[in-house]
Amino acid sequence: MHTMTNRLIARCLTALLLALPCLAVGADQEEPAVYVIKKGDTLWGLSDRFIKDPGYWPELWSKNGQITNPHRVYPGQKVRVFPDRLEFVQEGDQKSVAAARPEDAVQNVTEEQRFAIRGSEGYLMETGMKPFGSIIGGHHDRIIIGMDDIVYTDIGAVNGVKGGEKFSIFREEGAISHPVTNEIMGRKIVPLGTLQLTDIEQTASRAIITKTFKEISPGAYLLPYRDERRREVSLKMPSRQLKGNIVESYSGTTTIAAGDIVFIDLGSVNLAEPGNMLYIVRDVDLDRRYTEGRGATLPQELLGALVILETGRKTATALVIKSIDAIYKGDKIVSHTK
Repeated sequence: MHTMTNRLIARCLTALLLALPCLAVGADQEEPAVYVIKKGDTLWGLSDRFIKDPGYWPELWSKNGQITNPHRVYPGQKVRVFPDRLEFVQEGDQKSVAAARPEDAVQNVTEEQRFAIRGSEGYLMETGMKPFGSIIGGHHDRIIIGMDDIVYTDIGAVNGVKGGEKFSIFREEGAISHPVTNEIMGRKIVPLGTLQLTDIEQTASRAIITKTFKEISPGAYLLPYRDERRREVSLKMPSRQLKGNIVESYSGTTTIAAGDIVFIDLGSVNLAEPGNMLYIVRDVDLDRRYTEGRGATLPQELLGALVILETGRKTATALVIKSIDAIYKGDKIVSHTK
């Protein structure tokens, strides 16, 4: 019988490295029950009902490459139910497995969680990108500017703009260096809202604030309009293995937890895409007095998971969806392929 510690280590390793086999089932163990997927079932719901842990679904998904979208499992698929895990029956084995009785089926399976982009998450403006212009003043010299207020910008006809064009308003919070390599990854951008140009002069313009996320003041920068309507990201298996680090948090706080927005050092050049889920891990560092000369490679500590919301060329904005322990800048992120 495995100890609780061994089961935890094995489960973490399985979530991080798909190559590891499932835990062996003892010859004297009871034959697992088999559940047949019904319309409306999801990995989230199956994990919640059978394992009593809705957070188990990423592991279930990662171990079953035939499931490319965890929002969709199909009626007729069969799942072996063990006390500590679930296993999808491979297509070739489907005929040999007896289905569970209808009365054993689980009802009212929980809906799959989805991840929303609200437009206020922020991002890293990578090297080479520059603001298009700035707000140079508010109507009646207002310092605090809000919804429907009139402002003046340094964008004019010489910039090729026309009345009615929209721009995103943001605040820049300085250069962000990589916590491991010290490379400058970009400048942190905090979205403040949007404006629409109403009257254009040669080198200046009047505009109206059409949306606000935070307080706006003169000096705020302008960028070409980014679509800030609320939208959802569906989980998507990475096309290749991804490895990187958490570079910075949106809030700038030292400790990161579930629900926080973070910036990572993976982007489109790494084939990272919105919806990719990555595991947050940390190398185990033991006292060298007891490990010197042994050369043992220890299993990494699993800290949580995140989902990529938007990608730049070399960086991305992500949402931490689960945290088992405190997460910090510099912690590693890894993903799995199908």
